[in-house]
Order: sequence, then C-alpha cells, then structure tokens
Amino acid sequence: MATGQVYLVGAGPGHVKLITVRGLECIQEADVIVYDRLANAELLEHAKPEAELIYCGKLPKHHTLRQEEINDLLVEKASQGLTVTRLKGGDPAVFGRVAEEAAVLKHAGISYEIVPGVTAGIAAPMFAGIPVTHREHSSSFAMITGHLHEGNFVEEKWKAYATGIDTLVFYMGVQNLSYICSQLVEHGKDETTPVALIEWGTLEKQRTVTGTLETIEGIAAEAAITHPAIIVVGSVVSLRDTIQWFEKESVVPR
Repeated sequence: MATGQVYLVGAGPGHVKLITVRGLECIQEADVIVYDRLANAELLEHAKPEAELIYCGKLPKHHTLRQEEINDLLVEKASQGLTVTRLKGGDPAVFGRVAEEAAVLKHAGISYEIVPGVTAGIAAPMFAGIPVTHREHSSSFAMITGHLHEGNFVEEKWKAYATGIDTLVFYMGVQNLSYICSQLVEHGKDETTPVALIEWGTLEKQRTVTGTLETIEGIAAEAAITHPAIIVVGSVVSLRDTIQWFEKESVVPR
C-alpha cells in the first residue's frame, strides 16, 4: 500500500475566515483531520462527511494527546494510505512544534507539506487596534514564549527584550504575567511602558485590557483575563485609543 500525504496546516488565529485558501483546501481533501484546541471548530464543517476527526487539544498541564502520541498518530494514519491534515491554531511554525512533527514524518518516509497560517501574535493585536510595528513607535518586534520552564529566560535575553526590541509579544504567558513584567522592569524597561492583554483574539468574544508594566497585573486580574491571551508590551499599545475597530465595548473589570 502506498503511503498517504500529511498536511501540517496553520488554521489562523481563531476567526474562521482568516485561514488561508491553501489551508482550507487541505481540510477539504483530508481523510483524517487531527486538530488542536485553538483551531476554530467551524473549519471542520468544510471536511468531507466521511472524514475522521481526531481532537488532540492541549491545555496547560492537561494534554488530550501528548506530542509523541500525535507524532505516532500522523505516521500511523498516513501509513494506511490516507490523506491527513494536522490542523494547528495560528501559524504551525510559531510555537506550534511543526518542525518536530515534520522531522518524524521525514524519518518515516512520509510525504508532507507545511502550510503557513496567520499567527495570533500579529492578528490579535491588530484586531485590538494595536499594530506590532509603526513608523513612529516600533521598528522591531519579537514573538516570545511565555512558558518560563523552557529555559528561554536567561539574563542576557531579558536584557535584550527590555532594551533592544521595541514591541514584545508574549504567547502563553498569562500565568506568568507578574514575573514577565517584573523582569522587564528589572532589566531596563520603564515601568510606565504600555501593556495590553488580548483574550480570545479575533473572535467575537475577544476582550482587551490595557495598562502599564506597573499596573497591568492588577487590571488583568480584576477583569479575570485568562488563556488563551496574547501579551503586548510597547508604545504601540497606545495606538489602540485611536484605531481600535473590532471590539464593540471596552472591558469593564468585574
């Protein structure tokens, strides 16, 4: 039996219409769709009626399937001659572990295609009226994991983040918000630097709170902001007051 094909697809940041044309084609062609928690479930309505849908969503400290099991599943289904679409929220190469899955497929001799997607770190801020770059505010930005246990927050990196980059976008960092803010201030970022938290970016339930490195922790706690949320640090956050367009109302802390 000939092996099948695997598509490693970015589903976009949440809004169902922000998937790419190629990504949608891969959903429509799939015999099996292995999808994440942050991939909009409405996209599955475009699947073939007979397609097998397998949920492998991950929450902090709770994984429906571990990464190794997902890898094995992709190989298993493709080895049966099936077309498999691995549907990931955002862009598969931005904290999506696509390189690990591709390496496993390569080793197993299975053909695959990587389909980029719109990443939440750019789309969610824009839906909140915050461009990550701006001629007068920011000529550089960084997308940073908020998972502190991965060893990415050594002294040299904190200093670079605080002093060398105009706009910082943290993924998966809500639980570590206090630590992130304190480290940025400790390493040279002014405590009055604007900060935004954008929850469920690009969806109708999107909520945004703003403050500064000094105040945002209390503001986010009072509003009960939780994951998934993007943290944006930098003067571009101040542009929200001028160009905010998507949310109908400002968040009122509860």
